[in-house]
Amino acid sequence: MTELLDEDVKTREVLAWQGVHLLHFRGSSCSQKTRIFLNLKGIDWVSHHVDLARQANYEPWFLGINPRGLVPVLVHDGVVHIESNDILAHLEEAFPEPSLIPEGRHDETLRRLEEEDDLHLDVRTLTMRFVIPKALAQKKSRSLDTYERDPGTVGGSPDTHKQVELEFWQSFARQGITDAQAQASAGRFRRVYERIEGPLREQSYLMGPELSVVDIAWFIYTHRLSEAGYPFASLHPHVHSWYRSLLRREPFAKEVRAPLPLRVITSGLHALQAVQGRSLARVAGLQEG
Repeated sequence: MTELLDEDVKTREVLAWQGVHLLHFRGSSCSQKTRIFLNLKGIDWVSHHVDLARQANYEPWFLGINPRGLVPVLVHDGVVHIESNDILAHLEEAFPEPSLIPEGRHDETLRRLEEEDDLHLDVRTLTMRFVIPKALAQKKSRSLDTYERDPGTVGGSPDTHKQVELEFWQSFARQGITDAQAQASAGRFRRVYERIEGPLREQSYLMGPELSVVDIAWFIYTHRLSEAGYPFASLHPHVHSWYRSLLRREPFAKEVRAPLPLRVITSGLHALQAVQGRSLARVAGLQEG
């Protein structure tokens, strides 16, 4: 579990925060997942919005809380937790009712969340190609310079995760998201969805008859891929029905509802890609023709 040591936290004021505090961004998929979890649990929490659109996650104040420069971050009674699935595991332990992990299936749930987490860069790849135009998504060079120079530690040691982040955004600045990257990411998602399509023919949720944290995690990815143009209705109809049933619930819908300006921008991007024959379905070979 990724809990920062006292020495890792350079923005010392958060160590005095009591209660549950979440540093998050409205459009961040991992933030959306965490907010849905908090709200379904009925946990009182304090919101601290970090504006990723203005790249506030690279400012020294935030890097002093999370050297990885990522949201969400949970501060619970002065202890800093990073990485969304670790945050959910901590909250489940601290606030066990109502349970969002099926009884007797704790280890299986964590494995399935790890599978979801392994696709984090893939959902980012498809987002930056098919949801947000490159001109809006690209990081400023000075932001990346600040990030690269920041000496922050995780667990008292330099964090190798930072290099993964730097390499992604440096590559994105040079070439955007290539067809090959989009195809690979969409292919990895398709293989997972093909596997979970079968069980959803016979059960309401991914782990059986009751809603679990695994449903929350995959709802977020499914919503983001839907925004990107992934053809769920034709490829995975049972996944599509499961997703639509959750989207009709306000605790889910309100956390993923994109602001109107972004919806307009994404619609314009899709219209252009359709004219060019560059939609997600065409680029990734998810449809004929």
